Amino acid sequence: MAAKLLDGKTLAIKMKEGIKKDLALLKRVPSLVSIQLGDDPASVSYINSQKKAAENLGINYRLEKLDSGASQDELIKVIDRLNNDASVNGIIAQMPLPKKVDARAIAARIDPSKDIEAMNPKNMGELVFGGARILPCTAGACMELLNSIEGLDLYGKQAVIIGHSEIVGKPLALLLLNKFATTTVCHIATGERGCLPEFVQKAEILIVAVGKPGIVKGEWIKQGAVVIDVGINRVNGKLVGDVEFDQAKERASYITPVPGGVGPLTTAMLMKNLLEAAKMQEKES
Repeated sequence: MAAKLLDGKTLAIKMKEGIKKDLALLKRVPSLVSIQLGDDPASVSYINSQKKAAENLGINYRLEKLDSGASQDELIKVIDRLNNDASVNGIIAQMPLPKKVDARAIAARIDPSKDIEAMNPKNMGELVFGGARILPCTAGACMELLNSIEGLDLYGKQAVIIGHSEIVGKPLALLLLNKFATTTVCHIATGERGCLPEFVQKAEILIVAVGKPGIVKGEWIKQGAVVIDVGINRVNGKLVGDVEFDQAKERASYITPVPGGVGPLTTAMLMKNLLEAAKMQEKES
């Protein structure tokens, strides 16, 4: 029996409906500022989806664009200005940044209370203790998808994450551990040792975030596993994930499509984080 699709688009619509209701309870309309350095195509796409989502929710959205030749110090000056601007509730520095810019230093510079991608070390640290209200967007989207599966109890489940990035893999491991899933993180060294198939075959929950089309073969998938594919790759003009979808769906119980799975929820999570940030800022003011 083919797997059921985890529909991120429908979940995102429901999430945005809830956000819209909560926004009406705030004292003022929240403001989101996105900073772009250069013209990376992936950044442009994400910026467009941010702008559209913000406009649909009635959120104030502004893009501050720096020339690709701008220095790290120039970017930091923009961040400092926005940190000190009481009218700004949320700040995003679009990734990827040019190699000359230290992305970790930039993430650490954003005021934790305005860091709606939860990349500041303080916000990352909150994940360790399980009390974070603002989650890294893609990792949070994966958890929303898991939470949408009726009757799924993560307690003790064998969860395998492929990819240990600071945006997805590492925070997701903490979120799963906080749910008492038995969590394994695989990465490039796992693949180089040829061990990837054996870990995938044990996974009751499999989340793949690598950016390499078909790196996970459908035949590796454990019968009845839940598969969340974060990867978005363009192959022959078509968007595909990191998992061999057609083969995997014959073995999995649930699987995300690409596109239409994690992607739509990631933008919705960003808006949810802005709402949470605005709530906390109002409480502290």
